[in-house]
Amino acid sequence: MSSAIPSTPRRPSILTLVSISAAGALSMNIFLPSLPAMARDFGVEYGFMQLSVSAFLAVSAVLQLLCGPISDRFGRRPVVLGSFAIFLVATIGALLATDAGWFMLFRLIQAVVTTGFVISRAVVRDIVPAEQAASMIGYVTMGMSLVPMVAPTLGGVLDETLGWRASFVAMGLAGLAVMALCTFDLTETARGGGVPLRQQVATYPVLARSQRFWGYALAATLSAGSFYAYLGGAPFVGQVVLHLSPAEVGYWFAGPSIGYALGNYLSARFSTRIGMNRMILSGALICSVFLVLALVIDLMGGLTPLVFFGSVGLMGLGNGMVLPNANAGMMSVRPELAGTASGLGGAMAVAGGAGLAALAGALLHDDSGAGPLLVIMAGSAVASIGFILWVMIRERQVISRG
Repeated sequence: MSSAIPSTPRRPSILTLVSISAAGALSMNIFLPSLPAMARDFGVEYGFMQLSVSAFLAVSAVLQLLCGPISDRFGRRPVVLGSFAIFLVATIGALLATDAGWFMLFRLIQAVVTTGFVISRAVVRDIVPAEQAASMIGYVTMGMSLVPMVAPTLGGVLDETLGWRASFVAMGLAGLAVMALCTFDLTETARGGGVPLRQQVATYPVLARSQRFWGYALAATLSAGSFYAYLGGAPFVGQVVLHLSPAEVGYWFAGPSIGYALGNYLSARFSTRIGMNRMILSGALICSVFLVLALVIDLMGGLTPLVFFGSVGLMGLGNGMVLPNANAGMMSVRPELAGTASGLGGAMAVAGGAGLAALAGALLHDDSGAGPLLVIMAGSAVASIGFILWVMIRERQVISRG
C-alpha cells in the first residue's frame, strides 16, 4: 500500500495547533516569578540564573532558522514529536539537577520546544490556501496569547505553595499532554519538495543588501527587545525593588499580554486604512513615551507596581502594533523570499532580545533599583523609532526618483 501523502491532508484541529505553540510559551513564562528563589536555592547570582531566559531565547533564535527547512525535508510530524520527546527528557534533567550548571544545560535543551512556534504556522500553510492562512494563523495566535497571561500567575502560586520545581513539573505534564495529542491528531501535512537549508541560506545576501529589510527587521528587533529585557529583569524588580511576592509578580505579568492582544486587534482593524509604516511608528512612539515616563518617575523615587507594570502593559500595546506590521514589511521587501525574510527577521528579534535580557540581568543587583532595566527598555524602544523613520525616508526617496 502506498504511503504517499494525500493531495488534501487531513486537518489537525485548531486545539492541536494552539497547543503546539502554547507549550513553548508556557515553558518560557511559567517559572519567571521563581527566578530570585532559584538563584538563592542554587547559591548563584541573579544574573546567572537569568541566563535561563536570555540563553534560552538565544537557542530559540537558532532553532527558528533551522526547524522550518528541517521539517520541509523530514516532515512536520516527526519534527514535532521528536522535539517534544527531547523537551520531556530535558525537563526531567532540570528537575533532578543538583547545581546551577547542570540545570542551565537542561534548560537550554528545553528550548527545542519552541520549534512549535514555526511548525504550527507551517502546518497552516500546508493545509489551507494562502488567502485563508493569515486568518487561521490569527486564530492560533489568539489562542496561544492566553498562555503568557496565566502562566506567570500559575507559576507564582506554585512557587509559594510547592517551590520552584513545581513549575517544571507543570511544564513536563503539559509537554506530555501535547505530545499525546499530536500523536493522535497531527497527521503529516508536508507534501515533499521544500527548500533545503543551504538554498535558504544562499538567499540571505539578497535580503542583506536591502536597506528596507534592515529597517523593518531592526525596528521589530528593538521593539521586541524591550519586552525580552522585561522578561529577564521584571522578576527581580518585582520582588527585590517593589517587594512583591512571587504570586503578586505573576498577577502583574498579565499586563503586557493584555496590551499586546489589544495592539494586535488595532493592527488587524486599522493597518490597511492607516498604513503599515504609520502603524509601526505609532506603536514605537507609544512604547517609548510610557517607558521614558516610567524611567523619569523612577528617578524621582516614585516607582510603584502600577507605574512599572502599567507602563509595560502599554509597551505591550505598542508592540502589538509594531510587530505584525514590521513582520509584514520584512516579507514585502522581496515577496519571493517571504519565508526566508520571516525566519531571518524572527531569529534577529529573538537573538537581539536574548542579548538585552542578558544585559538586564547583568546590571540588576540589590543596590541598582529598577533604573538599569528601564534604561534598557526605554532606549531600545526609542531606537526602534529611528529605524522605522529610516524606512519611511528611504521609501520617499525611491518615490521621488520615480
